Amino acid sequence: MTDRTDRIESAASIAHNERVMNAEQHNLPHMRTVNATRYVEPFREGGSLPGLIEADDDGLYVVKFRGAGQGPKTLVAELIAGEIGRALGLSVPELVYFEIPQGFGAAEPDSEIRELLERSVGLNLGLDYLPGALPFDLSVKRPVDPILAADIVWFDAFIANVDRTTRNPNMLRWHDRLWLIDQGAAIYPHHRWQDPSEQGRRPFPAIKDHVLLPVAGSLVEADQRLANRLRDEDLGAIVTMIPDDWLGEDPQVGGPDAQRAAYLAYFRARLQAPRPFIADGERARTSADVGAIDPDRATRGRRRE
Repeated sequence: MTDRTDRIESAASIAHNERVMNAEQHNLPHMRTVNATRYVEPFREGGSLPGLIEADDDGLYVVKFRGAGQGPKTLVAELIAGEIGRALGLSVPELVYFEIPQGFGAAEPDSEIRELLERSVGLNLGLDYLPGALPFDLSVKRPVDPILAADIVWFDAFIANVDRTTRNPNMLRWHDRLWLIDQGAAIYPHHRWQDPSEQGRRPFPAIKDHVLLPVAGSLVEADQRLANRLRDEDLGAIVTMIPDDWLGEDPQVGGPDAQRAAYLAYFRARLQAPRPFIADGERARTSADVGAIDPDRATRGRRRE
């Protein structure tokens, strides 16, 4: 590792700690706005091509772009899921509104990145960069607290996150903690709203594919721990944080205010006891073949379908 990289990671760690201390002073969700100053590098592992960008607070952020192919609803899901995770006491990198100014990408030599930045002028979503973090790998023999694992499974079932599997764990180990990232695939009903309250009462069959299910403790006990941590005012404050221009006009629901009401109705229904995802989740967790891998797909780490 070069001295320059060491300096970047050291500065980023200091800036991260300062931002976390500032964020923890707020009881209700709170997001800052930062402005892009320097494009550092792309992350080419995912299809949306997020970028590592320096901001005017001297912090480094992994930026999810509104102009990416998945569209701004991915940013909405990332924002809502991240702030719900924080309200539950789980470790989620700080989220910020990330402003991309006009002409920011003009000097980028890569045409794909330059065009993405041009499409993303305005408000995007940044996640605090965790320097030196390692991807989570369940095959590495390092114990996972079964209570924490159950809490994360409960959280993902609550937000309907289909993308925390053996193929995409979307977790990082950093400073001896598990950090949850990349929740953009959550809340999949919002891609086609019908009746948000009714959709919120549906179970979550994809819980059987959760990467932490084989090592999780009781989801019934997790339900008892977590459900009361989410206050209605927290949910209301979180959906209020969604910027209007990430919402636009939804053909089923309507404008931004109507969509915020849909998200709130969905999560209020989802939180209503008995939670619709607990029975299926506990049944899958205690199944004899929990976490089984199809031998034909073992090299790709895929579960049986």
